[in-house]
Amino acid sequence: MTVILGQSFTGISIGAVLLLIALGLSLTFGQMGVINMAHGEFIMAGAYTVYMLHGPVGSSGAALLVALPTAFLVAGAMGALLEWLLIRRLYARPLDTLLVTWGVSLMLQQLARDLFGAPNVHSPTPDWLSGRLTLTFGGDHLTLPHARLFILGLALAAVVALTLTLRLTSLGRRVRAVVQHRDLAEASGIATARVDRLTFFIGSGLAGLAGVALTLVGPTGPTMGTNIIIDAFLVVVVGGIGQLRGAVIAAFALGVLQAVMEYSTTVSVARAIVLVAIVAFLQWRPQGIHTLRTRSLA
Repeated sequence: MTVILGQSFTGISIGAVLLLIALGLSLTFGQMGVINMAHGEFIMAGAYTVYMLHGPVGSSGAALLVALPTAFLVAGAMGALLEWLLIRRLYARPLDTLLVTWGVSLMLQQLARDLFGAPNVHSPTPDWLSGRLTLTFGGDHLTLPHARLFILGLALAAVVALTLTLRLTSLGRRVRAVVQHRDLAEASGIATARVDRLTFFIGSGLAGLAGVALTLVGPTGPTMGTNIIIDAFLVVVVGGIGQLRGAVIAAFALGVLQAVMEYSTTVSVARAIVLVAIVAFLQWRPQGIHTLRTRSLA
């Protein structure tokens, strides 16, 4: 029982990291149709924000808390600048956005090497996240690292905040209007270009938050975003394009599946099994877990 619960929590924590990354992609890729390969570099920017703040702030705990809003703003600004300079000219051309943003990602990786060096760097974990929570079940003990509990809480808070923003705010209503019918929204007086930029800002800012979370479980380096961005795209596709609820389910499901397979086999075999499971699922349900219901006959 302890092994099962332990692996389940490991999978949930993996899913929380995937969910933080996939939330931003659900906006930029799922709702705007932009294949942003530079999304991983926005994650990297958020992680390096934590590293840079340790010097001026001093305390690792204070640096982490300050880094959360700062990383959101830094990554969001990078995303808004990318949208203004390049992406706004490439809407409805997803393959072009893939090629352009792939080039941008390579440039940002090289910029990170020039600024911080090629070797990975480490950000100290705050003392209040270094411990573990121990739960007792009969004679068995289950330990839950505080850092992974923090990441899980951060992911759930981001989901709630994004859901409330899209459903209850005027910005959310404008975003949904542009996604559903851009021409009609523009004819209704909505500044679609401004909505696109704000949407890209929010999606990229969420990637910055994911970067902050990743500093608690691993090192920070120029290629850290590239190593996980494909998994995040898979979460968005399996969950259903543009569906936040589906992304939540897919992230935790894939995280638990990967953790269970890694315990039974090896990391490489586990990733292969997860990929085969995703392909099989998409053959059965190509539109993902959740789809947008319409009256269209197409």
